[in-house]
Amino acid sequence: MDDFVCNKLSEWNLSTLIDRFKDQEIDEDQFYNLDNEDIKELIPKVGPRKIFKRQFKLLKVFPSTSEANDTRNMHMDPQEESSQCQSPSAKRKRCNSAAEEYIMRGVKEIMKVVKMKLPNEENTKLNDFLKKEICELETRKREQVGVFGKTGAGKSSLINAIIGEKNLLPSGSVSACTSVVFKVEANNDSSKYEAEIEFIKKEDWKDELWLCKTFLEDDDDVDVDDDDEARAKLTALYRGDWKSKSVEDLMDNKYFKGIHEFLTSNKKTLKCDSAIELREKFVKYISASNEGEDGGRQYWPLVKCVTVRVPGKDLLKQVILVDLPGNGDRNKSRDKMWKKIVGSCSTVWIVADINRAVAEKEAWEILENASSLMGNGGECQRIHFICTKSDNIDDANDQSAGNARDRVLKRNQVAKKKVMAELKRTLGKHFSDDCFQVFTVSCKEFHKRKHLQPDDTEIPKLQDFLQSLNHCPSETKNYVSGAHGILSLIQGARCKEVPHKKMEVCINLKKNMRHELNNLKKTTEKIKRTFQQCLTEGVEESKASCEEQLKRMLHPRRTTGSGFHKTLKYAVGNNGVFKAKKGKRQNNINMTLCSKLTGSIDEEFRMTFPNEGKSGPLKEAIDSFSLDTEGWIKTYPEVKLQLTFLKTEEDKLKIMLNNIILEDKKTVYNSLTETIEENMQKCYEDAVKGKGKGSLEHMRDTLKDHVRDKKNTMFQMAKDNMLEQLDKLMVEILEKLERTLMESIELSLGTDAYPFPDVSSELDMVEKYYRELEGSPNPN
Repeated sequence: MDDFVCNKLSEWNLSTLIDRFKDQEIDEDQFYNLDNEDIKELIPKVGPRKIFKRQFKLLKVFPSTSEANDTRNMHMDPQEESSQCQSPSAKRKRCNSAAEEYIMRGVKEIMKVVKMKLPNEENTKLNDFLKKEICELETRKREQVGVFGKTGAGKSSLINAIIGEKNLLPSGSVSACTSVVFKVEANNDSSKYEAEIEFIKKEDWKDELWLCKTFLEDDDDVDVDDDDEARAKLTALYRGDWKSKSVEDLMDNKYFKGIHEFLTSNKKTLKCDSAIELREKFVKYISASNEGEDGGRQYWPLVKCVTVRVPGKDLLKQVILVDLPGNGDRNKSRDKMWKKIVGSCSTVWIVADINRAVAEKEAWEILENASSLMGNGGECQRIHFICTKSDNIDDANDQSAGNARDRVLKRNQVAKKKVMAELKRTLGKHFSDDCFQVFTVSCKEFHKRKHLQPDDTEIPKLQDFLQSLNHCPSETKNYVSGAHGILSLIQGARCKEVPHKKMEVCINLKKNMRHELNNLKKTTEKIKRTFQQCLTEGVEESKASCEEQLKRMLHPRRTTGSGFHKTLKYAVGNNGVFKAKKGKRQNNINMTLCSKLTGSIDEEFRMTFPNEGKSGPLKEAIDSFSLDTEGWIKTYPEVKLQLTFLKTEEDKLKIMLNNIILEDKKTVYNSLTETIEENMQKCYEDAVKGKGKGSLEHMRDTLKDHVRDKKNTMFQMAKDNMLEQLDKLMVEILEKLERTLMESIELSLGTDAYPFPDVSSELDMVEKYYRELEGSPNPN
């Protein structure tokens, strides 16, 4: 018998079996190949055999970290192989990732076994609490990467290349219409290619149908983009019928017989064995270019979102790629979804042809229009500008491979500098410079390798980035730390310490908690006072400037009344949002009226609630909150296990609070514009009713009169609403801290010894791996 077997049996508290394994001459190789019959013969007693089999199962799932760090034991994704050479730092990251993945899998298996060991028949408060704690160990949400870019910019080819699915997205069709949100994620539950189609509500389509027909039947014969969009939607669904039939006739069920899910407010699911088969089925739900079935009828005007799930894609395990229309939509449900998704993207990709990257106004307008939704009103931490078709250079075919490569790479560097400068200029007030990154990619060269190596195309860099979103070192550490705390509590609950010691610690911890909560409350009160002062100034500026701001929007320069008529009519029919035209920035009446309010708090808000995880006054106050459990362990070593649990509970709670803040601060910030929009809603409804001669002036006067009448109240209402939302967030933070820690203190220290099963071996294993994680270098 070798040292490995001896060490394992000792580690598992089964040293009495060492001689038996030695007699049978079991070495390391034979040890790993033991089957159930061998184990039964070696360990005849049921108790030790159960312990051995449990630990043996974990060992086979969970080899040593030295094995995990051996790249020979790793399965390399074909996409990573295609990039051929990897930098030493990339290899180290991959090795660290593999080691942490093994640790995570192993600790999860331990906690699964521990949960099964907890008594089911005992529904005590502590028992229920422990089961809930184990279930809540893993709460990570998927990262969303929003992808913007006009049709033809190469979005489809880019996504296909990155995820390794050449035939999934039809080139040029994703977002060929301006409405549908398109998601691509991993199918972790099936080997099928699936598409889930979500429709807008039937009543919402009726409202949109009325608005489209109103535009097209208007007496004004000025041809504008709004007419083109409305005509495209109606023709896609109804062919020529829309011209002669009423709204009621067009809502007849016969037009929706191919999509009964639309009529029943359900989602439609498509399942196929291949990517190309699925593409042929879902294309008519996203594209305005497919002739499809039903006499060429297309259903994209009725679709809110299409989610495609692709099997066998570890790259998307924790990532969702979301192809987004450039701006919101006149349909309320689609617009609401669009805003929510934009605000939930941790990363945004802007895709544009490299030859027009800086001059492509549409791409920059998208960024500028959505900046507040992504920044203070969202959680975006990174903005990547992706210049596509980087292989397109003049006379590239006449050059040698080496010369062509040099020309491409030189041009790419020039493009990167120009785009980066534009990013800083356009978004510098919303994001810090380290949020920006520029990529120059060539999907064609990634596949063909005529002039460029895979790394030159920068597709592998984007794949590595997505892989980094999948691999979150803090997630593994947090999970293992939480498991360590739970096991400490279980083992501690078995001990029969002197009751008065537990009572003393309990009293001291509660006293310390009240003191720390009071300090945190002072910080929250200071933050609220700061925002109240900023908003008070913003209200006065808004009242003084709103009429002039509105006048400039209603009387644009170099625009005739007849040319502006339908543009304004679209805006009042679209809740105050003007349709963006080529070369012109989209206008939003609500955002313009609210601009002084948001401007008064933007800088302070970004410092208080930073998306990038940087320290702000609120995060600093939460991070400094401490029960000082480590100090109390020195004074009361008898309750070390319970105090260890409370330390991990405190750490977990801080992470949870920071996630709550990141989510709820969106509601706080966006409440300003939403309040203005609500105050303007009745005005838009009245303005859109005007018809015939004089309708333009009717719309203008209606808007002007409303703003004049409401300016002394609506800006104050917006301020009050935001402060109310801010107060709710601060109260939630304080209450959750107090409620959660109070429950944890009382359950861990305020209950008598409980006959839980012995988890000392599991605790030793998890503690060992937690120490390894603590000592491992940060892969970032």
